[in-house]
Amino acid sequence: MTEANTLSAVHTLVHEYMAVLTNERAASPHTLRAYQRELDAFADFLTANYGAEFSVEKLEHPQIRAYLGTLYERGLSKASVARALASVRSWCKWLARTGRVESNVAALVATPKLPKHLPRVPTIEQMNGMVEHIDKEIAAWPARDSVIFELLYGCGIRNAELVGIDLEDIHWANEAILVRGKGRKERYVPLGDAAALSLRQYLPERSAKLDAAQKSAKALLLNLHLRGIGRLTTRSVGRIVKRVAMLRGLSADVHPHTLRHAFGTHMLEEGADLRAIQELLGHERLSTTQRYTQLTSTQLTQVYDRTHPRAR
Repeated sequence: MTEANTLSAVHTLVHEYMAVLTNERAASPHTLRAYQRELDAFADFLTANYGAEFSVEKLEHPQIRAYLGTLYERGLSKASVARALASVRSWCKWLARTGRVESNVAALVATPKLPKHLPRVPTIEQMNGMVEHIDKEIAAWPARDSVIFELLYGCGIRNAELVGIDLEDIHWANEAILVRGKGRKERYVPLGDAAALSLRQYLPERSAKLDAAQKSAKALLLNLHLRGIGRLTTRSVGRIVKRVAMLRGLSADVHPHTLRHAFGTHMLEEGADLRAIQELLGHERLSTTQRYTQLTSTQLTQVYDRTHPRAR
């Protein structure tokens, strides 16, 4: 008996959809794991309550709401329930597009209202204090770790984009770096003077640490460990950023994405156009970038209170 024959009718369609995500949409491993987990759980709910032969043609939005209700009963947060609904919506959209159902019934289910938790962003002064003072006292490899901070904060790239950079992706003549974002989408980000200087200081050290057999290593950022030299991982970058931040007196919740948020926020504070920031960050939707306008709302309120005659 094949794998497909052992699955329920609903699980089979989940299986087919995951194959589409894997082979055609270039979804990241993290996204694939999340979708698999959420959709398997929804399929389990449907088969447990309506039988293994339940047809998706009979799926209605009240059944989806009932499933979300079970998630709340299990104590899941609104954010977790919203993620589950997003996965189900995506699957139902695919079912409708491929003609398996007439319409996406999940679109009729409202997303749980989430509290707005804006990330804490270090000030410009705090960021400069971190980036400009990475030495042997706080870093195992100061030159490399300086590059990490200069690229995360100076270019606003994601952690995964950072560790994926190869030597050939640095275009010195154009003063730009090629990065590969979500869904394997490529974009160029400007290579600022400070980041360029940091790279020029790091690259000779990188070369010196490689033996003759390793000279062809293409990864920009290397991780030194007992088993040899390899590409730096996102987990290692997270540890490095947290350590430097804490030793410089910042909060323990600073992580690589905090530096990306700081990049967008500080550029907006200094007058950069929102659409330019969108391009630099690689956001597909402007609405994603608009979150940074909320991050500076406190500053706007202070300016208003200080300057508008009706505010006093």
